[in-house]
Amino acid sequence: MVQTLVNPKQIIAARVAKEMRDGDVVNLGIGLPTMMPNYLPDNVNVILQSENGYVGLGPLEGEIDPDLVNAGGQPSGILPGGAFFDSVFSFELIRGGHVDVTVLGGLEADAKGNLANWMVPGKMVPGMGGAMDLVTGAKKVIVAMEHTAKNGSSKILEECRLPLTGKGVVDLIVTELAVFRVTEEGLVLEELQEGVDLETVKEKTEASFKIGPNVVLDLVS
Repeated sequence: MVQTLVNPKQIIAARVAKEMRDGDVVNLGIGLPTMMPNYLPDNVNVILQSENGYVGLGPLEGEIDPDLVNAGGQPSGILPGGAFFDSVFSFELIRGGHVDVTVLGGLEADAKGNLANWMVPGKMVPGMGGAMDLVTGAKKVIVAMEHTAKNGSSKILEECRLPLTGKGVVDLIVTELAVFRVTEEGLVLEELQEGVDLETVKEKTEASFKIGPNVVLDLVS
């Protein structure tokens, strides 16, 4: 079933879903990343892991169980074959490198693969949650975020200004405008989202970047 993408978050979630491989163990950050499973192809099944203590996270169906919530505290379901365990075991999975992909939101990401997503100085925050463990322990780190902040400023920077969640940990940045891969030499533009031109991406991206070979050439002028 083809779904119509009507807002930036849907565009981002649908593009992130294309990075998943059948059988991947995946941890999703709260907010936008939790939309990703809605766009998985029919032949791709992933195992969702939640740092608060289970694998096999599924959609909420039927009556709400107040004891069954995801890491963001939202009511969830669990699929057949899922399992529950304590936080110690859950973080052993993460720190032990058993999570294939983590998808996290971002306040800022930069050309060096740094990520800032857990606090803004001067604002009340509940804590960093499992983000610092995830960006260190997961095999692949995808940042799924809108390209600019509410004031229009770029969220993809030469260097993060906010306190870091992790240093040199990001593999891929997906926004509603573009997809960037992080390399040792800096950012590489891998893809323009449908209907987006290169000049728009340049205008809204503070960080410098190279253009990858897979970018459609007739959009690069």
